[in-house]
Amino acid sequence: MTGNPLTELTLEQLRTRTSRKWRTYSSDVLPLWIAEMDVDLAPPIVDALTAALAQGDTGYPAGEDYADAYRGFAKRTWGWDVDLAATASMPDVMRGMTALLGLVTAPGDALVITTPVYPPFFAFARNAGRRVVEAPLHPDGRVNLTSLEIAFQNETRDGRRAALLLSNPHNPTGTVHTAAELTAVAGLANQYSVRVISDEIHAPLVLPGATFTPYLTVPGGQTGFSLVSASKGWNLSGIKAALAVAGTTAIDDLTRLPQETRLGASHLGNIAHAAAFRHGSEWLDALLTGLDQNRHLLRELISEQLSEISYRDPEATFLAWLDCSSLLARLQGETPGAFFIREARVALNDGTGFGGSGHGFVRLNYATNPSIIQTAIERLAAAIRRL
Repeated sequence: MTGNPLTELTLEQLRTRTSRKWRTYSSDVLPLWIAEMDVDLAPPIVDALTAALAQGDTGYPAGEDYADAYRGFAKRTWGWDVDLAATASMPDVMRGMTALLGLVTAPGDALVITTPVYPPFFAFARNAGRRVVEAPLHPDGRVNLTSLEIAFQNETRDGRRAALLLSNPHNPTGTVHTAAELTAVAGLANQYSVRVISDEIHAPLVLPGATFTPYLTVPGGQTGFSLVSASKGWNLSGIKAALAVAGTTAIDDLTRLPQETRLGASHLGNIAHAAAFRHGSEWLDALLTGLDQNRHLLRELISEQLSEISYRDPEATFLAWLDCSSLLARLQGETPGAFFIREARVALNDGTGFGGSGHGFVRLNYATNPSIIQTAIERLAAAIRRL
């Protein structure tokens, strides 16, 4: 029986890490920002990597083991039978997004995103020469079909092409789009000939009470693409690898991918991700139990100590989207994220980077030891009391 991975490491142990999360800020700051989890690796991943290193198996990647492992996981978890011929290796999810954009749009075309959303969506799209168009979510964090249709209408006039980059489950709100919502999105996309790319990197992290639906399985989703990875579910951000999966009528598009866009995932990355999808489910189940406990702890602490901040339980991910807009008048132009790092010594992601509707919000990563969450909330509350 696997114990709670989130309770195995102390703050002192975590501070010995050299990753970006633990090296960006000074040692008096609690880093609850970037999407790294404070866990040890799942034993099957350690075993697979150790065996590869012991054998000197560190060459160039080959074969379909990663795709086959994902196919097995998707079948067991969601009943989705992925066609291996519809998959392609990618260096990581964001570079996969750029490669897929190159198949279905041209420089100057629009990429529609549902904001607030993961900040690199903006940067990668603009670096690829695409125009970013925001279609804000409803205030409750769910897809707004009206804002989507307006964006689709505007951006496909005169035969122009456009794509939709969907975060499924959604980062930062933790919303799990329902099958009905995704079917409606697919219907609108096909009506306006908009191609959908669904970022499903957080799909393994759906918490109790919600059900994940792969975009490519809904009616009309067959014209789209999904991007998948074990990166978030098993904390493998530093060992990159990903897969692009094409819908049944988009496979021909995938065959047009230039070979060089498929290169970049490391052999060790493929080994680690395949081990996660094939043998990491027991560890993942224990993690999800711990994350469920942490999100309830966070809600209780915010209710007790941070009445100025509103919070809705995420349905997935390990990210909480906190509404600090009631503080803005007292902050006198300073953003909540800047205020909390200055006065509370807690690093959060400020909402301004997530699009226009992110102003006044912060994103908090609760994939850590519960004692760290407790200390962080106490610091935030003390800082607000001093305002």
